[in-house]
Amino acid sequence: MSAMRTETYESPLGGLVLAADDDGLAGAWFAGQRHYGEFGSVRRALAGDLECPGNADDEAQIRVLAQARAWLDAYFAGDNPSGQPPLHLMGTSFQQRVWQLLLEIPCGQTTTYGALAHEYERRFDARTSARAVGGAVGRNPISIIVPCHRVLGADGAITGYAGGVDRKRALLALEGAKR
Repeated sequence: MSAMRTETYESPLGGLVLAADDDGLAGAWFAGQRHYGEFGSVRRALAGDLECPGNADDEAQIRVLAQARAWLDAYFAGDNPSGQPPLHLMGTSFQQRVWQLLLEIPCGQTTTYGALAHEYERRFDARTSARAVGGAVGRNPISIIVPCHRVLGADGAITGYAGGVDRKRALLALEGAKR
């Protein structure tokens, strides 16, 4: 894993640690959330203290973090930010495919784990289950920007969010999402 630069973004829902390498934004975690500092697996994680200011000459990382802050500023201002910072999603091929499906869920809309599993099977011609999709969604290393908070239980219930269900509710309310 290449060198990472991290910083904390102060969101209305608490501090969000952003991590970037030369390839893009690799992480965005709420302090203390499940899978904090992991990139899809405990085997791929930031070591030790997550605050790594990096070097002053890490221009690509500085640029990515600035783009992530601007995106988050617009999002929390109630806008639907266009474009996103370059992303460096690290995980298994299954996880990466699920995370790509998450990126297609429009702001203000929701889906279910089962619907994502069905779309995965249709798109990739490979069998999966809602439970397997839920595991990948739960390991999403880039909260909010890769919108795992838009995935609900089969009955529309707000279930599971690594950052906490109260934050998930708040994010959906900010987006005016209909369940």
